[in-house]
Amino acid sequence: MMNRRQLLATMASSALLASAHESFAQAAPTFRIGALNSITGAGQAYGTGMQKMILAAVEEVNAAGGAAGRKIEVVADDDQSQPQAAVLAAKKLIEINKVQALVGSWSSGVALATIPLANDANILLMTTGGAPEITSPKVNAKGLVYRFNATSEGFGRAFAEVCAREGFKHPATMAFNNASGIGTVEGFRKAWEAKGGKVVEAVVYEPNQPSYRSELQRVLAAKPDVIVTGSYLADTTIILREWFQTGDTQKWIIAGWAANPDLIKAVGPEVSEGIFSVDSVSNEASTAFKSFDAAYRKAMNQPGSTNVYAAIAWDMVIVLALAMEAAGPNADMAAINAKIKEITNAPGKQVSSFAEGKEALKSGKVNFDGASSALEFNAAGDVTPDFGLSVISKGEISRKYIVKI
Repeated sequence: MMNRRQLLATMASSALLASAHESFAQAAPTFRIGALNSITGAGQAYGTGMQKMILAAVEEVNAAGGAAGRKIEVVADDDQSQPQAAVLAAKKLIEINKVQALVGSWSSGVALATIPLANDANILLMTTGGAPEITSPKVNAKGLVYRFNATSEGFGRAFAEVCAREGFKHPATMAFNNASGIGTVEGFRKAWEAKGGKVVEAVVYEPNQPSYRSELQRVLAAKPDVIVTGSYLADTTIILREWFQTGDTQKWIIAGWAANPDLIKAVGPEVSEGIFSVDSVSNEASTAFKSFDAAYRKAMNQPGSTNVYAAIAWDMVIVLALAMEAAGPNADMAAINAKIKEITNAPGKQVSSFAEGKEALKSGKVNFDGASSALEFNAAGDVTPDFGLSVISKGEISRKYIVKI
């Protein structure tokens, strides 16, 4: 028996697939992608926007005549921000819906759980998950995985830059016990120690607790002037409430996926006042971002700058489509994969849309400048975006400056 959430997800996927079949009723060959997004769970603030931008980007590709003569279809499912749910969804997408790529996974746990399935099926997987292991040689042995966001270690390095710039001297860390949380604070520790600093206390806590008071007390006993976290929204909410009750006044540096408008709603302006929120930022000066921003405003009635992960999802589709175009008609996955770094990395004519890239590929190489970042993939399949430091004041989040690592 399916529960209500599973039923709704299946109905949504079927509706998308049916719509796609109606749109592509012609005889042209198709390429089917699975949009595996966090519509519910820890990533729900970003998942719907990501899914809608996958659909919007596919619409642009198909309007330009498709990629290498193929129309693209989308089958969508909710990974619920949970590895177990993601595995079930990914198996359905791969085995039943016969998708040829999985795009849009938000969390590290989801990515790590579904990469083996993608590897077994020899299909591409594109993610925003930060855990260092995601693109390690052991996990990404086939080179089919691409991370379109910073690694957790990269976030940690950005946190260290903020810590130094803001004049903090005695940081402590609190980390959610998973690959992303631990990877973030470990990245911070390494970068901070490289600057000659020392972390005064480091606590790893288990998820899904009603209280983190004992872990918090351990951190506060070390008398830090700032607490750096590798956390998610739910646990951050509890920790901040309990911290505020102590009357302590140190600052917090928190990743943007946890220090966001939903956190302010949950704890209120007084508790969230002065929190430093660090997140990767989109490539906002690019032409690609302008196209994405217009599509996001139309779909979500919000500026594209409010959801960097949606910009990433948009780029995932354009990169995949340009790689398909570069590989040529009826190319297999190995041939398409071989073109991804070629169409994103210099040298090549800089392009900012699929249509522009498709035209430019007729006469040579292209270098796609994305909406989310410049998208220069390294050997592991990672990119290095810029970061933004924002401060919460009077219930509003305002960007203070850009951080480059």
